[in-house]
Amino acid sequence: MYYFIILTVMEVKLRIKDLREDNDLTQKEISKILMCDQSLYSKYERGEREIPLSLLIKLADYYNTSLDYLVCRSENPKIT
Repeated sequence: MYYFIILTVMEVKLRIKDLREDNDLTQKEISKILMCDQSLYSKYERGEREIPLSLLIKLADYYNTSLDYLVCRSENPKIT
């Protein structure tokens, strides 16, 4: 179980970083959207902190993708 949690955090950090970079956004811009400090958002991307569900929902809405995609339960970024 512990291994699964670590793996999920590592996968999520890659997903949110890739989405941010694909949209040519900075960490500072995303942190403003999420209403959190840039240094905290950076920790989410580095996998040092687990990102709260409420922020994952905001990111999914912003990127027009699903929570399943963000948490690597789907490889399809499009909402079906």
